[in-house]
Amino acid sequence: MKVTPEVPQLTHGSVKRTLFRMAFPMLAGTIAMSAYNLADTWYVSLLGTVPLAAMGFTFPVIMLLTFVAGSIGTGVTTLSSHAIGKIDHETASRIVTHGVLFTMIVAVLMAIVGYNTIEPVFTRLGADALTLPLIGEYMRTWYLGALSMALPMMGNGILIASGDSKGASRFMVLGMAINVVLDPIMIFGWFGFPALGIMGAALATVISQAISTTWLLYLLWSKHQLLKFRLGSLPLFLQSCRSILGFAIPSGLSMMLMPISAAIITALLSKYGHQAVAAAGAASRIEMFAFVVPMALGISMTPYISQNLGAGRIDRIREGKTVASTFAIVYGGFIAVVFYLAAPLLSRVFTDDPEVSRILIMYIRIISFGYGMMEVHRYCGFIMTGMHRPAAATALNALRVLVLLIPLSYAGAHYDGIRGIFVARLITDLTVGTIGLIWVSRAIRSVIAAGQKITS
Repeated sequence: MKVTPEVPQLTHGSVKRTLFRMAFPMLAGTIAMSAYNLADTWYVSLLGTVPLAAMGFTFPVIMLLTFVAGSIGTGVTTLSSHAIGKIDHETASRIVTHGVLFTMIVAVLMAIVGYNTIEPVFTRLGADALTLPLIGEYMRTWYLGALSMALPMMGNGILIASGDSKGASRFMVLGMAINVVLDPIMIFGWFGFPALGIMGAALATVISQAISTTWLLYLLWSKHQLLKFRLGSLPLFLQSCRSILGFAIPSGLSMMLMPISAAIITALLSKYGHQAVAAAGAASRIEMFAFVVPMALGISMTPYISQNLGAGRIDRIREGKTVASTFAIVYGGFIAVVFYLAAPLLSRVFTDDPEVSRILIMYIRIISFGYGMMEVHRYCGFIMTGMHRPAAATALNALRVLVLLIPLSYAGAHYDGIRGIFVARLITDLTVGTIGLIWVSRAIRSVIAAGQKITS
């Protein structure tokens, strides 16, 4: 059936209303994304400190692998959004279909390599004889379900660019709900199911993600007609992959800096014992809830920016930057105060170990005051990518991780131990958010100066 081109969803009307109309349905979805990790962490914490520490070791590796898939999704989202902005449904459909196939190929290759390198990778991260067997149980199961983990990383942005943020949110919520139900059944052996411990947490996530991925593919195929598996030439597929990689490679490098830095920080913390790793691992999942509201807006930024670029609406890009950064700063200040006051209560939810609790509270009370500017930094990266400047987004993230976070963390550990590592993160977030705002403002001015069409 031929699709009649429509006026793009994101290029008309009030910028503020457009952004928050996109973001509001995604709020449930971002809560669901955080709930995956939070539910797994809480249930595993009931097994004891060593399993919780094992979960902490898996976090940076899982981040690394999901970000590889997410980087491909960034390329697909940016290119399909740009095509939708130009009212070119055929190109959008081709990019989405080839992007799904490309993601599946990459996910299978990642799973094969990861499955066969579990022991050397996690030994290098600092895992010991107590945690390594538990890590193996979790990661072997996770790798077997890598395909279902990868596709949702791509689907959100495409649905949002198609004006279906409600659909994106619903499939994310579905996966979270199934995961929350399956976690205790598979971890503790409820209803006659064998108690699988930490492996059960991974299995529950794999199953829930597989079900939600099936729904995602149905939405892309049936509702939006962006998924059309048909015989085509290999050169056309390779051309699509090259276009996607033009965004995916810099985006992937940028994304991978985050788990790499997390792995380095985890290795630093491991020198202070299992309690430090367990506390930081639990705290990193708790802080995800600080980001669920601004993340709902952030998920929408790249398709919004790219679609408006395709339509020549640079004025809406500039206004969108102002609206998003203002929101991030105001919300970040509010959540920092809330987390500071609630830190002792949050620690009691996840642990009864006094040392784990002490470190977890320290983490939250120091790092939370950088949350607002950390979100500004993320928004700036999304804006750069949406403006088809993925290398600039990568450079901004490299500045955060390589120039600031890692060197400052080593210095902080040397001079003030665990507290110094947390202070280094705070300084990094405040600094890089400020730099990002200046950088994006200059990029927008350069696009205007180059003669891009501005529609009033």
